Amino acid sequence: MTEDKNFVVAIDGPAGSGKSTVAKLIAKKLKLLYIDTGAMYRALTFAALSNNVNPLDNSSVTKLAKKCRIELEDTPAGLRVSLNSIDVTCEIRSPKVNSHVSDVAKIKEVREIMVKEQRRLASGKGVVLEGRDIGTVVFPDARYKFYLDASVNERAKRRVKEMPGAKPNDVKANVLLRDKIDSSREIGPLKKAQDAVYVDTTDMTIEEVVDTILKKINVTRCT
Repeated sequence: MTEDKNFVVAIDGPAGSGKSTVAKLIAKKLKLLYIDTGAMYRALTFAALSNNVNPLDNSSVTKLAKKCRIELEDTPAGLRVSLNSIDVTCEIRSPKVNSHVSDVAKIKEVREIMVKEQRRLASGKGVVLEGRDIGTVVFPDARYKFYLDASVNERAKRRVKEMPGAKPNDVKANVLLRDKIDSSREIGPLKKAQDAVYVDTTDMTIEEVVDTILKKINVTRCT
């Protein structure tokens, strides 16, 4: 456990790289607050779809974002996500949300709102955050930065396990599409920070990835 209230661990990477699972375990082991930034964008995407707001309508989505209150809570059963005081933890993982979350996340005004919210949630706390631009945009001064990656086939396989009934080819196509959108968007693109540690998780177990990150953090802290 660390007493440093400005202790920030930033973990970035593409869909299916394992960053969410790893971030949760790192936060648990270091007894830090886990902030799932992807869940925040998913919650807003779910809100848009539920209110018949076109995810491609930048103005309408931005107006909706200003009205949404997204909160994250660590519980014994895992992270719970609430949208305007309503638990949407399960709903935000639907295939429909998966298909539109990148469209919502690339909106400049939405990202500005979300970055402020992420910093608010992290204020005065030791935190672990994961996303696509944590180390480059949200917390560019974070001391501990990691970029997780894996082959497309492996990432698609992991996604299929998370979505029972989903067709493997459709999932792989979605992963490739998200990679293209996330990497080419003008605002907060998916990109490895220059000072981030690159970790290829393709042939690694979750435990091995977590151990690798913890060792890097401990080495850095001791030097």
